[in-house]
Amino acid sequence: MTRMGRRWMTGFGLALMTAACGASEEVDEAEDVAHITRAQTPASEFVPVELEATVDHLVARINENELQPMQMVVLLKNLGAFFTPIATGASRAMGELGVTGNVLGPTEQTDDPLSTQELQNQQMAEAAANGAKGIGVSPFNDVNAAGIDKAAEQGVHVVTFDTDLATSKRSIYVGTLNRSAGATAGETLLKMLPPAPGTVVIHGNVGTDWVDGFERTEGARDVLAKAGYATVVSQVFFFGGGDADDVAWMTSQMQAANPPVVGMLGLFNLSYRCAMAAEAVGKPELPVVAFDFDPKTVDYMRQGRIKATHIQRQYYEGYLVPYILYGINSIGLDATKAILAPQMSDEFRFNIGVDMVPWDKVDAYNDFLDSIGATQ
Repeated sequence: MTRMGRRWMTGFGLALMTAACGASEEVDEAEDVAHITRAQTPASEFVPVELEATVDHLVARINENELQPMQMVVLLKNLGAFFTPIATGASRAMGELGVTGNVLGPTEQTDDPLSTQELQNQQMAEAAANGAKGIGVSPFNDVNAAGIDKAAEQGVHVVTFDTDLATSKRSIYVGTLNRSAGATAGETLLKMLPPAPGTVVIHGNVGTDWVDGFERTEGARDVLAKAGYATVVSQVFFFGGGDADDVAWMTSQMQAANPPVVGMLGLFNLSYRCAMAAEAVGKPELPVVAFDFDPKTVDYMRQGRIKATHIQRQYYEGYLVPYILYGINSIGLDATKAILAPQMSDEFRFNIGVDMVPWDKVDAYNDFLDSIGATQ
């Protein structure tokens, strides 16, 4: 396989070839067939048993046939931060499967985002040309649809993850379904609120140009509105101004809310700013529910100020992609989808779900992440 990428790309999980058992006259032929054996997942209340069962089902079905060599590649937006557990999961799965492949992503930022997106298309083309039978990719945006479509037209199945491109010819998407995730977060907060009426401040996204953020926000709003609460969406500020400007804007909305604010819901990694805003208006007792596992969010949880957070299952997202690609190559797309059906929200989207972590179980959750090598 030609080494893909540029000087700022790296392979996270290097190639592992499928190893067949050595045959001899004394060894029964049935015992001479290699089978996939998964590493045992450490016991924890946070193990997603439904996902584990689905992978086990897929492995059992694949093991009914003789294993075949396969080449694949998994392409990340980058190899750090949010994507580190994804790289860990994908690398582990590829090792268990014994496939030839790499987990690739940029290790440093570029001033030209378009060049990164175009490079991802180039990597997909190189993978197909070099004999890959499956590609997992976390696309940046519609720019990458052309690369996915070209690979698919060459007979290479593509599984998207983290970000979907529903208009492309991808076979399956694996990841968080944002409307569902927002609804889950809203339901968590509902259990902590006083009876309606009241206003809930949602630290979310109001613009439809960022579809994932908008969908997550709308999912939360729907749940809260149906329960009789008014909602105010305070636009999250990812760039410029830092915590101070974001908190100032949120506090101004809280002060103007009618009926008064009874709870707060953060939907992204900056959720800890909800707790800061509650303190700024003199209401630190307001129930706050968060998203993701930022260190500041964890600090507020340890203080009991953030009551719960919701965490995307990045490790399992990465772990599932190679297994799904291998399943498609081994037993076919339709058979693979049938096994994935319990978590398929429609014909193409596999919902990875989210972990809900209460404030008093932060350490237990950290221990779980550490046990699977996916500490964030």
